[in-house]
Amino acid sequence: MQMIPSKLILNTGETFDGLSPSWQNKEFFGEIVFTTGMSGYVETLTDPSFCDQIIVFTYPLIGNYGVPQSNYWESSKIHAAGVVISEPCLYPSHFESSMSLLDWLKSQNVPLISHVDTRAITKRLRSQGVTLAAICHNEPLCSSFFDPNQTHLVQKVSCQKITSFGNKGKKIIAIDCGMKENIMRHLNRYNGEIVRVPYNYDFTHEHFDGVFVSNGPGDPSYCKETISILRKVLQLKKPTFGICLGSQLMALAIQAQTYKLTFGHRGQNQPCLNLIDKKAYLTSQNHGWAIDESTLPDDWSVYFRNINDGSVEGIIHKQDPFFAVQFHPESNPGPQDTAFLFEKFFKMVDLA
Repeated sequence: MQMIPSKLILNTGETFDGLSPSWQNKEFFGEIVFTTGMSGYVETLTDPSFCDQIIVFTYPLIGNYGVPQSNYWESSKIHAAGVVISEPCLYPSHFESSMSLLDWLKSQNVPLISHVDTRAITKRLRSQGVTLAAICHNEPLCSSFFDPNQTHLVQKVSCQKITSFGNKGKKIIAIDCGMKENIMRHLNRYNGEIVRVPYNYDFTHEHFDGVFVSNGPGDPSYCKETISILRKVLQLKKPTFGICLGSQLMALAIQAQTYKLTFGHRGQNQPCLNLIDKKAYLTSQNHGWAIDESTLPDDWSVYFRNINDGSVEGIIHKQDPFFAVQFHPESNPGPQDTAFLFEKFFKMVDLA
C-alpha cells in the first residue's frame, strides 16, 4: 500500500507529521484520545464506545497479528473515526488472520496516520486534555473541526430492533447504548431470557425481572429517554446493573451529576479498588466521562474507585439491588478480574 506524507492537526494548533495511505484524499475529523495495551486493537476499533474518536495507540507496533474474521469483533464494523500509530505491521502473522490492519482500515474507509511521535501526542493529551483533531494530506490545513460530543452518539450505535436470546428462567432487559458483543456473550452464560432493546425503548409496562444497561459513546446527558426509563425501573426496585455509559446513565437517573474527564481512562490495565472487599482489580476501560461523587444521594455509595486519580469507578445502592461500574468486566480486550460482577447481578435477579 502506497504511503504518502500527511498531518495530524489538533484544533489547538499543534501539528504532527506522518505517513498515510494514498487513498485518504480528504480530511477526517474526530476527538483524539489515547489507549494503552500491547494487543486488542481489533476489539478496540470495533467497540461502539469509540464512535467518532481518533485513537492513538500508545504501543509502538500495531497490527502484528492481523485482523480475524468478524465473529471476533465487538460489533459489525469499526466505529473509530481514525487511527494513529507509531509503526504499522505490514506483514502480520497469525493462523486466524484474514487481512492486514491497513487493508482492514481501507475496506472500512477509516483513516490512518503512522510514523508519528505517539509518545509526544500522548504526553500532550495527558497534560492538556483530549481535543478535536483531523487527519489530512493537503494544505491549507483543516478549516473546521467536527465535535462528536455535541451530537447524540448513542443514537448512532444502538440497535434498531428488539432481539431475544434464551428461553427459560428470569427475563433480563439489556438496554443497548452501543453494546459490545462480549457483553452479550457473558449475559447468555446464565439461565434466562435476554431481551436486547434500543436505548429509547420503554419496556417498563412489560414483565421483566432485571435490567442491564450497556456501555456506549459520548455525553450521557443526551440520553434523556434512557434516563427517564431508568428512573421508572429504579422506582420498581428491579435489580439493575450498568456498565461504563450505563453507570453514568444510572447516576443521572438518581439526580447525580457527571463531568468530562481531562483525558479519560482508556486501556487494559486501569487499577481499581473495591471499597467493599478492599481488593484491587485490573480493569479494561474506555470512557471520557465520570460520576461526580459529591452529588450522589445519601442512599448510594461509591463501590469502586480509580487508584490512579481517585475518580468514581462504581456506585451501589445501600439497600436496593442496584449497582454500576465504570469499567468493562466483560473485558475483550483486557483482564477478566471483574467478570464476577455478572454473577453478582444474576444472583440479585434470582433473589428478587
